[in-house]
Amino acid sequence: MKIVRVIARLNVGGPAKHVVWLSKLPTPNWESLLVAGTVPPGEDDMGYFATELGVTPVFVPEMSREISLNDALTVWKLYQLFRRERPDIVHTHTAKAGTVGRVAGFFYRWLTPKALIGRPRACRFVHTYHGHIFHSYYGPLKTRAFLLIEKALAKLSTDRIVVLSEQQRREINEEFGVGNARQFSIIPLGVDLSVFADWKERGASFRAEFALGADDILVGIVGRLTEVKNHELFLRAAALFRKKFAKTGSIVRFVIIGDGTLRKALEQQAQALELTADVIFTGSRRDLENVYPALDIVALTSRNEGTPLTLIEAMANARPVISTAVGGVVDLLGEPLIISGSGSEETSFQVCERGIRVSPDDADGFASGLARLVDDAALRRETGARGLQFVTRQYSKERLFKDIEALYTELLDLNFGVR
Repeated sequence: MKIVRVIARLNVGGPAKHVVWLSKLPTPNWESLLVAGTVPPGEDDMGYFATELGVTPVFVPEMSREISLNDALTVWKLYQLFRRERPDIVHTHTAKAGTVGRVAGFFYRWLTPKALIGRPRACRFVHTYHGHIFHSYYGPLKTRAFLLIEKALAKLSTDRIVVLSEQQRREINEEFGVGNARQFSIIPLGVDLSVFADWKERGASFRAEFALGADDILVGIVGRLTEVKNHELFLRAAALFRKKFAKTGSIVRFVIIGDGTLRKALEQQAQALELTADVIFTGSRRDLENVYPALDIVALTSRNEGTPLTLIEAMANARPVISTAVGGVVDLLGEPLIISGSGSEETSFQVCERGIRVSPDDADGFASGLARLVDDAALRRETGARGLQFVTRQYSKERLFKDIEALYTELLDLNFGVR
């Protein structure tokens, strides 16, 4: 079986790792080809990750995140590639690749003489939503247009829609009306947990690099510095925490790990909030296995998410997490806990099985949740331990491979039926 996997760009983030791992799917007699577009200026290129794992992508330079006339050329090139490679399955990832890949796939499937007698090419099309762009990315008109396109593509050229969590399925299928229930498969992310296996022995080097004390409490956020990640909320919450909850003698530092187009604006915001001494911008890091263990709390402030890899990786290091309740985050954090003796301030956040969740864009709630974690070392240990158990059981790379293999096998059987 031949699988062609298409992603818009190999920029830093979970989707890039996901497609590279799947391109190395350890199954005999299966051949994979990874197709990727251009990483735009201002975003870090993760092509090195593919190189390290021995994956050589085919690049389509015209394919990029933004809409342009190049999209028509991208569709043509993908159509030509499909005709040359004759894939059994085309699996698209991320919004732009999902659009151009499935449009090209529609032409590939039906532009054949046999289509006149109802026998299109025997190729199945799968699209994975790592997140979605149905809110918090664009204005209402553009968002509505994208939603209409996604609904059309789900009907015309998608055999299976893969989502990362039940919460994400409900949002995409039931709330936004994309696809029908029978099209959906829930396949959670997979993580190479072996990278973090010795997390207890790591972390000291990161603290030493930035001259941080062993007793300093570090609150870190990992991700691209882009609008949807909402680092602006992280800084506002840090300022509120310092104003309302900081205690004499305790040192709490805030660490922003990642880079992007908003770095300068965020540095200016930190200065305006008088946080210069409290916030560290590290830039992009390739050694996250040394970063997570150095953090006492991992935060996420996104406006929109699928299932964020950064929270899974934090849990793989037994780190307690606090996050806005968006997308698959709800499933990651688990059910709310009722803790006796909890204060009235907890109406602004919820202590869950594997972390604390806060309403999106609620700086006061985020600061209050941070204060609860900072003050309660036992809660940090307990939620961190439960998170580690959860991801070890649910998010291994090996489990991901089994789920994808089962999906492809099912679709391959359908192909034989078409032939």
